[in-house]
Amino acid sequence: MLSRREFMGALAVSVIQQAQTPKPDGARPTMVMPMDDDAYKSVVLPPRAGAAPSMTDEARDAVEHRIHCQCGCTLDIYTCRTTDFTCPVSPAMHKDVMQLVAGGYSADEIVRAFQGVYGDKVLMAPPRVGFNWAGYVTPFVALGAGAVIVATLISRWRQAESVPAEQPAVAQGTPDEMRRLDEAIRRDEQS
Repeated sequence: MLSRREFMGALAVSVIQQAQTPKPDGARPTMVMPMDDDAYKSVVLPPRAGAAPSMTDEARDAVEHRIHCQCGCTLDIYTCRTTDFTCPVSPAMHKDVMQLVAGGYSADEIVRAFQGVYGDKVLMAPPRVGFNWAGYVTPFVALGAGAVIVATLISRWRQAESVPAEQPAVAQGTPDEMRRLDEAIRRDEQS
């Protein structure tokens, strides 16, 4: 049986060996999931005639917060490209957003363009249509049901506290039975 110190030492050696093991070409360490370099698909629309940038940098960043990075992480484009500098997908998606902004497209048109290429999985929040409403409504229904159950339990506990306690049972019996009971109790107390 290993002691705690021996176990921790063996674990440390294992982690160091894992970190020093050469990785195949193109492999990168990631924090969440393995990155899928083939996840990027170009989102291109022709620029509008006489197009000027349709929004400010802050508005563009807000659009990027609505679009899920497709590298395999759980982040939006803006957060992924500004925190995970090993991700090749979020900068490419950011470039597409910038080209669409320069092409004169609005925020909703840009999101719809990405949705057309990637499907609904590219959205950070599902659209509020059809069965997706269940995702928006269910938490509130569950909270309401929980509140009703808690209120019911509390009212029952209060009613239980307000019920007077029963009087202790009094032993009843013939005088001879009571005398023998007294004698039995005294013998128990003496022994």
